[in-house]
Amino acid sequence: MGSLTIAAAQFAPVDDPAANLDTIRTFAEQAAERGVQLLVTPEYSSYFTADIDDRFVAAAQPLDGPFVAGLQQIARDTGIALVVGVAETADAPGRFRNTLVTVRPDGTLDVPYRKVHLYDAFGSRESDRIDAGDPDQLAVFELAGVRVGLETCYDLRFPEVTRRLAAPELGAADVVVLPAEWVRGPGKEHHWRTLLTARAIENTVWVVGVGQTPPIGVGGSVVLDPSGVAVAAAGATPGLLVATVDTGTTDSIRSVNPSLSLRRYAVVPRA
Repeated sequence: MGSLTIAAAQFAPVDDPAANLDTIRTFAEQAAERGVQLLVTPEYSSYFTADIDDRFVAAAQPLDGPFVAGLQQIARDTGIALVVGVAETADAPGRFRNTLVTVRPDGTLDVPYRKVHLYDAFGSRESDRIDAGDPDQLAVFELAGVRVGLETCYDLRFPEVTRRLAAPELGAADVVVLPAEWVRGPGKEHHWRTLLTARAIENTVWVVGVGQTPPIGVGGSVVLDPSGVAVAAAGATPGLLVATVDTGTTDSIRSVNPSLSLRRYAVVPRA
């Protein structure tokens, strides 16, 4: 049986990468003191403004740039792994990538994830500035005997993303972590929690949602067990949420509810 203590650091990133790096370091140091093995931060933790415009493009950095180097140093200094949402430089001018960076405790980079479903909804258009990730990517890494799958924000509204991560013949993830900038609005908090819970229940998998806090995001970070029960949850204020996920609980729930193994349909990328 594998177990992994995960912390969700919810905060509102600003338009200053150095300040955001300091915030992440503070959370990482607090997490390390609490025995955390993996710290997850929100989408756009490296840089954020209310509008996705040329400022985002200018602030984007390659994965071998100074922001990720700072994350690597934080991981080495604290001895914990990190999953952090960053604005990554793209090949085409005037564009960037919405990327999750994975840093192992020794500072080495593991699998990245580039957001597949861009937020072209509720009056926003990420696709005007962002290059979508490859729909064939399957971002799963292993830490302390637990397989961790990655997805980002708007991906949550597409259940096949989590299904591919959790399916035994594909990602076989034990826990799915989902950094987000879930924008506030009528019913949005309800959507966030309901969809996270659905993904946990239908895949019998642990789910960790990590949100930006107000004024733009809803906060509401939560850790859900494979039956959809919240084992830890946060409100709208910045802070650190800590919980331990374990594969023994997953096995026990799946022995009672084997829905993942009884499914009759596969999931394939759409052309």
